[in-house]
Amino acid sequence: MPEMTSMTKPLSLVFFLAAAPVAASDAVLGEETIHQSPNGIAERCVRITPVPGGTYDKDDLEQEAAYCAIDLYPSDVAMCPKTWSTSPGTMIYDIADGPYAGDRATFERNACKEGKSAGTLAADTLAKFKPTMNAKGTSGTFSASPLLYYHFSRYFDMTVKVPVTVWRSIDAGEHLAEVGSEGLSLSGGSHGGRMNHAGWRALVAAEKDPKSYQPTDDLFTADRSQIYGVLTSSPGHRYGTEINGTRVSGWGKGQNEDFQKTPAFLALRSDKPLVEAIEHGLTEGRKDRQIAKDLGQSVTPQQMAYWMKELTEIVILDFILSQQDRVGNIDFTPYYYWLDGGKLEHKKAKHHEPRDGTVPADAILLRRTNLNDNDAGGRVQYANFAKSTQMLEKLRHMNAGTYEKLMALSADLQGGGAIATWLATSFGLTEREVAQVVGNTTLAAGLLRDSCNKGLLTFDLEPAEFFKTGSVVDRPVSCDGN
Repeated sequence: MPEMTSMTKPLSLVFFLAAAPVAASDAVLGEETIHQSPNGIAERCVRITPVPGGTYDKDDLEQEAAYCAIDLYPSDVAMCPKTWSTSPGTMIYDIADGPYAGDRATFERNACKEGKSAGTLAADTLAKFKPTMNAKGTSGTFSASPLLYYHFSRYFDMTVKVPVTVWRSIDAGEHLAEVGSEGLSLSGGSHGGRMNHAGWRALVAAEKDPKSYQPTDDLFTADRSQIYGVLTSSPGHRYGTEINGTRVSGWGKGQNEDFQKTPAFLALRSDKPLVEAIEHGLTEGRKDRQIAKDLGQSVTPQQMAYWMKELTEIVILDFILSQQDRVGNIDFTPYYYWLDGGKLEHKKAKHHEPRDGTVPADAILLRRTNLNDNDAGGRVQYANFAKSTQMLEKLRHMNAGTYEKLMALSADLQGGGAIATWLATSFGLTEREVAQVVGNTTLAAGLLRDSCNKGLLTFDLEPAEFFKTGSVVDRPVSCDGN
């Protein structure tokens, strides 16, 4: 099925796109909170309008509110440059307690030098601020991308955990003085890598002269007084090759092909019934020595069932949003799961620590997937590796609800429905960026519909049911999603 072009966009969607800017902008919509910088500049925090039909739990809404309640400038809050990984960002700490309690200046002067360890000197980590950064030599980041991931994951009511994210602007002069200059200095040493340092160099240059960054609207508010990005967090631990793949084939298509040779993805590619597909995935995946080592000997069928559903969700989101940097960036949080009177219960576990005695002896430790690093999607210029390596076409197992939500999303976007309006008006996206999401969704739905019509898809990914009964009956689904 061809991607939607400008000639095939529904008229109602064209109406909304007609007013879209040629570059991403600060024209986002949602519930606003205003904070004032020491320079008297009104900084905005925006809880983006919820996606129509989305499922947001109480914790989501409370975390959104908590992020937007953060005032960046009192004495018991401190900001440090993120000088690790590949992109520049700002860590925001609560220093109401600890060795630097209430001493913002000293914390920023001394603790920020510790890099990741600065958080151990604070009472808590409040959030991470990440702006767009796509200058030469930098790692591609687009601040709208984590927002899109958050809200689309709630539309699909996904099993995989995608962190709550809100939009935020920051006084550019204040950020330069307090964070940017130090980020440039520290990232040039032992803490940061080449791309991180290049990102800080470009960000500092832009904060001094906004015109030095193009497109300027991607990074700055309309009046050029502030940079903007997102507030989010990154809970969890990094998977090894058992989920992220070996990556031996190098960046790009190669490592995305490696990703499809992991046990859970091999199980998804198998046309065998679920239990047999799980065994097939484990057997074939373990043929790689490093995967076998990272996987260990005690992977349960229940774990595989959760992984399989989570991977289908990741692939669908990455395909729709043109993610170019997924492989190697998938995390997990450990939980204990058990049955109590036929009801599935769970409790968060501490990584690498024995069970604490508050869960039954027969509880099963499962790694539940976190999708934290979501900032390399959304832009037309990014490479869509889920698409170019045919990940959707290879799926043979699917959750019925996920499939039906995708079909409904595609129909809405093609028909200029409520979600189409929300997408075109809530995120400050350009016409091309909106059209890309519409086109990718149309293509994704078409590919899976084709597999369904050919009888290649089995709708048996119900991990909670599988945990309870050890089997799942293939659910009958209308391939058209009706």
